Amino acid sequence: MKDLNSENKYVCNFCNENIDFIWSSGINNSNPNARICYDCKQKAISEASKIIKVNTIASSEAKNYSYAPDPKTSKISENSTYVHYCPNETIQGVAIHEAPNVNKPIISDASSVILSEPLDVSKFSLIYAGAQKNLGPAGATMVLIKDSLLDQVKRDIPSMMSYKVHIDKDSSFNTPPVFPIYCILLNLRLIKEEGLDSISKKNKIKSDLIYSEIDRNKCFAGCSDVSDRSQMNATFNLNEGFDGELFNKICLKNNISGLNGHRSVGGYRASIYNALPLESLNILVDSMKEFELNQ
Repeated sequence: MKDLNSENKYVCNFCNENIDFIWSSGINNSNPNARICYDCKQKAISEASKIIKVNTIASSEAKNYSYAPDPKTSKISENSTYVHYCPNETIQGVAIHEAPNVNKPIISDASSVILSEPLDVSKFSLIYAGAQKNLGPAGATMVLIKDSLLDQVKRDIPSMMSYKVHIDKDSSFNTPPVFPIYCILLNLRLIKEEGLDSISKKNKIKSDLIYSEIDRNKCFAGCSDVSDRSQMNATFNLNEGFDGELFNKICLKNNISGLNGHRSVGGYRASIYNALPLESLNILVDSMKEFELNQ
């Protein structure tokens, strides 16, 4: 990737310097059996803490991770090397809709939003994303990195963990996952043909549809604050006194599967990534209405 700002100096994520994290959410502490490693942001913090000092500058733990903390109110360490930013949290369905405006290199985990909407990559020094949400089958990871970042490694690291090694070998340092990459190629051709503006509009229509029903229907309640709702992951619960078994039967009757919330929090989660058609959301909304009529 071409260097977008050659005047800046960067360091890699294997150095011994400090790092700041902005993360929209984490595990649900209401479940004492929930394992924090299931959350991608908590994973990143846990793993980074093994080799560097981590400062979590923003968290919504005080309100059960139901909203996105405002990075503007958070103090970034003066000696931090970079800021790690995750725009979308998939467990509680919380999003940080704008990248932080900081005078630090930004490393972004864009796994659950990549190619769901236009993205100004010039704001970031490194973007990484698992393929399994919007790119293609699981088993591949996309990495965009500024050239100036590559030469800043300050200690020896395993070759397999060096982005520079992979780039020098044209992403074939080891045998790549050929079939997932081929599927990604086909998907990228479709995305290029349609355009991200069109895809983003479709995703907005889908998310507005499900959130409107969640807010209207007396049987359900959303899990995240309205202003911080994810466009990719709509999470909701049954209100007290309503029969979850009946709703599950209605969903099964209408061939709806995979609606369960994350195993650490329960409830329901509609993951509305690019591949999910509007027709599927209409069936879900109709099922929610059918459940309401049976009360």
